[in-house]
Amino acid sequence: MVRADTASKNIWIAAGDGDLQRVRELVEEQGISPNAPDDVIGYTPMHAAASYGHLNILEYLIGKGGDVNITDEEGDTPLYTAETVTVAQFLVEHGAEVDIKNSEDQSPADATEEDYPEVAAYIRSKSSLPQPQSSEQEGVSGEMTDALIAETEEIIARCEREGRDPHDELTQVVGRTVLGGMAWAALQDQAQSQNQDRGEQRDIDMPER
Repeated sequence: MVRADTASKNIWIAAGDGDLQRVRELVEEQGISPNAPDDVIGYTPMHAAASYGHLNILEYLIGKGGDVNITDEEGDTPLYTAETVTVAQFLVEHGAEVDIKNSEDQSPADATEEDYPEVAAYIRSKSSLPQPQSSEQEGVSGEMTDALIAETEEIIARCEREGRDPHDELTQVVGRTVLGGMAWAALQDQAQSQNQDRGEQRDIDMPER
């Protein structure tokens, strides 16, 4: 017997809850598409499963025709909703486009950067486009950005081999790099200010002709 509260779930709620049994019932018995948009912003079961990190639901939906690049009315694909590197990696490995832009001209990395910088760093590491410096990485040298990408990829590979979630390690790495970039920027500002002061002093000391 199906519980009443379970039977009342629509596919978007079931996908977000990680309720595989209900999702299977809705897809296989009621013929609801894994790409079915809701009536609000075109949010699909794929978006819901990705947002809440249910890889088993994503895997099932993809097997039933779920599109990893399906967009809602704002142009967001499921990758835009990823809150962990594990989910982002799963989507990318199943064909999610990392260089796509939504209606606000944001890439998935742009959209996740503020709240989930480790996710943004992973997505950027998979991009084929030159990456401009982000607001959080302003002042960070190219060498630091390259080092961040290399370390991110190494952590993900190691954690995958060990069967661990890389989230905590990646958060520490990104935080350390951002702080380092802020310090670097402060030193650059200080040097620029000192150079300006020296220039002004030379103007003061310059004898009149």
